[in-house]
Amino acid sequence: MKKYTINKTYQQINEKIKAGDAVVVTAEEMIGLVKDQGPVDAARHVDVVTTGTFAPMCSSGAFINFGHSAPGIKASKVWLNNVSAYAGIAAVDCYIGATEPCEDDPLNKVYPGEFSYGGGHVIQDLVAGKTIHLKAIAYGTDCYPNKKTEKKITLKTLPNAMLCNPRNAYQNYNCAINTTKKTVYTYMGALKPRMGNANYCSAGQLSPLFNDPYYRTIGLGTRIFLGGAEGYVTWNGTQHKPTAKRTRKGSPLTPAGTLFVMGDLKKMKPKWLVGVSIQGYGCSLAVGLGIPIPILNEEMAKFTSISDEDLYTHVIDYGKDYPQGKSKNYGRVSYAELKSGTIEVAGKRIPTVPLSSMVRAREIADLLKRRISAGKFLLGEPQFILPRK
Repeated sequence: MKKYTINKTYQQINEKIKAGDAVVVTAEEMIGLVKDQGPVDAARHVDVVTTGTFAPMCSSGAFINFGHSAPGIKASKVWLNNVSAYAGIAAVDCYIGATEPCEDDPLNKVYPGEFSYGGGHVIQDLVAGKTIHLKAIAYGTDCYPNKKTEKKITLKTLPNAMLCNPRNAYQNYNCAINTTKKTVYTYMGALKPRMGNANYCSAGQLSPLFNDPYYRTIGLGTRIFLGGAEGYVTWNGTQHKPTAKRTRKGSPLTPAGTLFVMGDLKKMKPKWLVGVSIQGYGCSLAVGLGIPIPILNEEMAKFTSISDEDLYTHVIDYGKDYPQGKSKNYGRVSYAELKSGTIEVAGKRIPTVPLSSMVRAREIADLLKRRISAGKFLLGEPQFILPRK
C-alpha cells in the first residue's frame, strides 16, 4: 500500500463542505496549482476538484411508471409521442431509450436520414414540461383486462421517472477520419471524403474519468452532477475496458472506462438533457455530467492536474477500417492538437470538429464548484470501486 504525505477522508472533506471551509477548484484550475505548488502542497490546500462533460451519449434512457388506467392494463407495447418504449418490465412501467426513432421515421430510406425525433427528444420534452402522448396496448388478463389506453402525460403527472444510463462519460474516445472518396455518416458525425475533417468527442482535461484514470474515487454511490440535478454512479458502464493501454501518467490511449449512472428525471433540466439528431446515423441524447473528485492525497492531486498536452487518442478511419472491424489506426494525437483546430495525418493538415461542448463542460465544472463551495453538494463515498483490470 502506498504511503502518502497527505491523507484525507471523505468524512473530513464533507465536514469542511458543510462548514463552508472546503477549497474547491475546477480541473482546469488545478493544472496551474499543481504546476506552481507541486502535488503535495496542492493536495494540502485543495479539497475537491470538479470536472464536466457535455456530449451525445447514446447508451442513455429513462424508466417511466405511467400509472394505472381504469380498468387496469398490463401493457405489452408502449409509445411516447409515437416513439416505441420497451414494456417488458411490469404492468405500467416502460423504458425509453435515447436512440429509438419515431415509428414513422423513414430512417435511411431517404439517405442520409434526418432522424428528427426519437427517444432522446422525448426525454428532453418531458424534462422541459411538455405534454407527451402515451399509447399502450395489451393482450388482457383477468387482473388487468384493459387492452388499450391512450392519455396525455407530463413529467409532473407521472408517478415515477428516472434517468438510467447504462454507459456514459467514456474515458477517452477515437478521433474519426474518412479516407474514402465519399462522405460517410457515422455516430461521430458526417466525415468528409479524403480526410476532409477529423471529429472527436471528449472534454479532454475537464473530462471526469481522465481526472481519475484508475477510478480511485469513483464507484457505486459516487454522487455526481447529472442532467442538471444530483445523480449517482451505480456500476461500471457497459463496454467498460479498464485494461486499455495507457501513458506513463495513467491516461488511456483508446476508449476505456465507462459509467452506469442514474438520477431522478423529475429534478433535471432540459439544458442538460438535449435530444440529438445525427444525420445518416440516428437519434441520441446529449447528457451533462460532472464528477467532483476528492483530493485525498498527492496522487489524486497529480491525476487531476492532467492537461490536454498529456492526453492522447488514436485516429481511426470510419470510412473503411472501422466498419470492417479492423484495428488499424493512423497515429496518435493529443487533445491540445485536436483543440487547436487542425491536426496532421499522413502528411495532411485536417480541420478538427468537436462533438463535445467545452463551453458546457466548463459550465458544469463551475456549477459543481459553486454548489460544493456553498455547502449544497456533498461527496458520496463509493461503496464499491470500479474494476481496474
